Amino acid sequence: MLPVRRAPLVLAGVLAGVLAGVLAGACAASPLTFPRGKLVDLTHAFNDKTVYWPTSPSGFVRQVLAYGPTPAGFFYASGAFAAPEHGGTHLDAPIHFAAGKSTADAIALDRLAAPAVVVDISARAGADRDAALLPADLDGFERAHGRIEPGTIVLVRTGWAARWPDRKAYLGDDTPGDATHLHFPGIGADAARELVRRGVAAVGIDTASIDCGPSKDFLAHQVILGADVPAFENVAGLDRLPARGAFVVALPMKIEGGSGGPLRIVAWVP
Repeated sequence: MLPVRRAPLVLAGVLAGVLAGVLAGACAASPLTFPRGKLVDLTHAFNDKTVYWPTSPSGFVRQVLAYGPTPAGFFYASGAFAAPEHGGTHLDAPIHFAAGKSTADAIALDRLAAPAVVVDISARAGADRDAALLPADLDGFERAHGRIEPGTIVLVRTGWAARWPDRKAYLGDDTPGDATHLHFPGIGADAARELVRRGVAAVGIDTASIDCGPSKDFLAHQVILGADVPAFENVAGLDRLPARGAFVVALPMKIEGGSGGPLRIVAWVP
C-alpha cells in the first residue's frame, strides 16, 4: 500500500514515464506498464431516477436527438441534457456557500486529484439516520490508521449509497418541493472545523449533503466551503475502498462561474 505522501509522486512519475516513452517511440518496442491495482467508479449514473434536492426545479433530463442509421449508411447517436448544478454525484464548489471563494472552473486540480482516506461511520448511521461525523471519529481513525495528512481527500462512508435511488429511503422524505423533513447522516460542525484544521484537499460523502438532513443552518457547508475546500456529495462505492491507500480523481464539469456540477469521481486502489 502506498504511503499517502508518495502516491501523487508515484502516479506523476508513471505518467511522466509514459509520456517519455511515447516521445521516444518506445511504445512499439515494449508495452507500457501501470502500477498494479484497480480503478473503482464512485459515481452514480445520471438518469431519470437521479436524486436531486427536493426543491430543485427539475431533475436530470436527457433528450435523444438522433439514434440510428443515417442516409449515408453509418450509425449516428446524439443527445442533449439539462440538469441543476446540484444533484446526483456532484461537486459543491466553495462559492456555493462562501462569497468570493472558488467557482467550479477555478478549483485547484490538486484538490480534485489526491490521496484519499475513508472514515467509516456506517455502523452508527445504521442505528441513527441523523448521525453526524464527530471529531472523535477523526481521532479514532487516526489512532487506527495514522494521521490524516494535509492535502488528503477525506471521504465519509455512512452506508447510504445502498439506498440509492429510492428517494424516500435515501432522503428520509420524498415530498416534492419540501426539504423540511429530511433525515440522513452528514458531517457535524465541529468535525468540519477539524477537517479544515487538518488542511484537507476536499471532503466527500455518500449522502445528499455534507450536512445532516435536518440541518437548517448548513454549518458544515459554511465551514468547509468557507475555507475554500470543495465537497463531493452523493458519492457511490465507498465500501470498495480501503481506509487508506486509494488515490482519488474527482473531475467535475468545468462550468465557468458555476456553484457546482455533475462529477465523475474514480479511485485507484493499489
